[in-house]
Amino acid sequence: MKREQKLRRDRNMGANLKKLRLAHGFSQSKLCTRLNIRVSVLIQLRKIYGCTYDDFFAGLDLEENNQE
Repeated sequence: MKREQKLRRDRNMGANLKKLRLAHGFSQSKLCTRLNIRVSVLIQLRKIYGCTYDDFFAGLDLEENNQE
């Protein structure tokens, strides 16, 4: 498979996943909470995004406080 075709398919997959997430009313943080993402995935995401682990959880405690 050509690299261009794979990249196009990956972009389409991402757009489809975002559409489904929004259609079901999930924020990214709520979806991550429901998925119970493994630590190994968080480590890789941190490397990809060049962020801190705190960035993944920013604002989550505020969401929980609003639900109480």
